[in-house]
Amino acid sequence: MTRAAASPTGPAELLATWEAGLARHGWERSLLLHRAARPGTGTDELLSMPVGDREADLYALRRALFGERMQVRVECASCGEAMEFELAASALVARAARAEGAEGASGAEGASGAVAPGAEGASGAGAAGAEAPGAEGASGAGALGAEAPGAEGAGALGGLLRVEEGEWVVEFRLPTVADLAAAAAVADPADPARARRALLARCTVSAVRDGHAVAPERLGELLPLQVEQRLAEAAEEADPVADVTLDVACPECGEATPAELDITSYLWAELDNWARDLLLDVHLLATAYGWSEPEILALSPLRRRYYLELCADA
Repeated sequence: MTRAAASPTGPAELLATWEAGLARHGWERSLLLHRAARPGTGTDELLSMPVGDREADLYALRRALFGERMQVRVECASCGEAMEFELAASALVARAARAEGAEGASGAEGASGAVAPGAEGASGAGAAGAEAPGAEGASGAGALGAEAPGAEGAGALGGLLRVEEGEWVVEFRLPTVADLAAAAAVADPADPARARRALLARCTVSAVRDGHAVAPERLGELLPLQVEQRLAEAAEEADPVADVTLDVACPECGEATPAELDITSYLWAELDNWARDLLLDVHLLATAYGWSEPEILALSPLRRRYYLELCADA
């Protein structure tokens, strides 16, 4: 899908996004952030996008708002050592563009028309350690099964993915944002596989076992683990940004720890810090000068900072 340029999103709109998201979690918060990345795009269109397209849009939004570098913290699974490393937001956007081909590459970084909010004083990326992701990011393309790169025996037919393994032939489509929302709605802590089965059933177009059709709703109980893994491999190859997992080597013990980056949680933490800092600035300037919130937000970040310095010196 080609990522078209969006209208600018200013500080007032971002504050409204933050306020609306305080009472929301999971896919609903992801949807709010996606609207900020693509102002004017309808809800149905956003929900129908492949998960990787949404994630790429959120990485582009993050880059527009808070800059290129993303600082990530993770704890070593073996020895507990705290590790920190950096990612480039543009590299993750480019990863999606390469998967799309030349058409997607031409406009991937222009998805977000957001205006940088001037959060030079905000806590930024470091405050949002990429710990275990929430429901909105835990699924992704890899939720069709185990995570593993490459899918040599899989093929694509008219937008569908096809996997042949033993007596099984399965055709499926990439999960969309709506699919993840539906799977999250039926998630059950007592049955961790329930959401995965629901996602598998929604995304399967046809399944044949030894020449006989199998209803998608029955795949959760009948599909061998090896076939599920092949589906996951095919989905990950076709939509590599849907589930970004990196193996981080521990400098203390040398063991590798998988770090799954949930861009929704990461970006929300940054937006939350920025919004609270901005509201404090509004309070200080309103108290000092009697200006309204819209008048203060209309100032550039540079002018706001200078006025705040004058208040501090007074």
